[in-house]
Amino acid sequence: MPTTASDGFRLTFGYEPTGTWRAPGRVNLIGEHTDYNEGFVLPFAIDRSTTVALGIRDDGLVRVASAFADELVELQLADLSPERLSGWSAYPLGVAWALGQHGADLAALPGVDLYIESTVPVGAGLSSSAAIESAVAVALDETWSLGYDRRTLARVGQLAENKAVGAPTGIMDQSASLLGLEDHAVFLDCRSLESVVVELGFRAAGLEVLIIDTRVSHSHATGGYAARRASCEEGARILGVPALRDVTVGDLPRAQQLMDDETFRRVRHIVTENQRVLDTVVALRESGPLAIGGLLYASHASMRDDFEISVPELDLAVETARAAGAIGARMTGGGFGGAAIALAPHDSITAIVAAVRAAFAERGYVEPATFTVTAADGAARV
Repeated sequence: MPTTASDGFRLTFGYEPTGTWRAPGRVNLIGEHTDYNEGFVLPFAIDRSTTVALGIRDDGLVRVASAFADELVELQLADLSPERLSGWSAYPLGVAWALGQHGADLAALPGVDLYIESTVPVGAGLSSSAAIESAVAVALDETWSLGYDRRTLARVGQLAENKAVGAPTGIMDQSASLLGLEDHAVFLDCRSLESVVVELGFRAAGLEVLIIDTRVSHSHATGGYAARRASCEEGARILGVPALRDVTVGDLPRAQQLMDDETFRRVRHIVTENQRVLDTVVALRESGPLAIGGLLYASHASMRDDFEISVPELDLAVETARAAGAIGARMTGGGFGGAAIALAPHDSITAIVAAVRAAFAERGYVEPATFTVTAADGAARV
């Protein structure tokens, strides 16, 4: 088995790659499902990443292979279109197509061979998809001398995910992967796409972020995610605003009078979650990371009760982590499975892991995967 993307490239294509690029997965500290409502999010890039090795061809062919699939997929650059893409290769090939939609002349560019390897768990809510898209985006941008800035590359990745993959996601994941900075989160306004990095201060406070991957797999392309998005759009239509970003907590009593209970609860989650993101940024800046635990728990309760995207395994992970010493915990990612995060003192991590595993065993759940992550730098050439 190849141990690196470069090794895999050599074994697959029989020559040395031109270069390798990596892009991290991400954890969303707070701000769930707010991104496609033009609201606020606070993700950070993590120290697990996808690496792509690239070689330049003298024709217009693009070939992609990976450590996680057996097949080699190839298409002419000029023939790329969402209708022709499927499976895992839709992520990297979708990025090449999306660069074309942003002005790259694919018919005039040299072909490439790509080999992809990743340490970001798939289906855990840590955005393995955006890590692929962002690594391929920076690799192709540099190789083809396109000169796009990071915010444009984030839009490229989102377009690939929306149209080539068919998942109606926002721009948060790609932004975190491309704009991340060590021990900082990316505070992103998903309407203007303006972002600033916010110091987390976890290291200085002796805190760690524990990932509790429930191993309940989810897929954004399935109905639950799309149904939540449709409810949000319906809520905005009823309230006569462009997006739920434009609704404040003070508007919620009026909203409750105008819509059915389910739509109202979906709206209430988005509106209160946007406020929690803003409150978290203020707390980090003024009081430090020990002050954000209550906001993390409130976020989870809102996703469980109002947005209804949690599952029993995620609720158990959060409740058990809280009882075992976490400062804050919540599910992270799109929901319906995936991972929870627990922000906890370094000295409590072992006890929290033991408690969560015991609780899962007692309920007869599959044993969760647990590991800590740190906030890392965004995508770059290796």
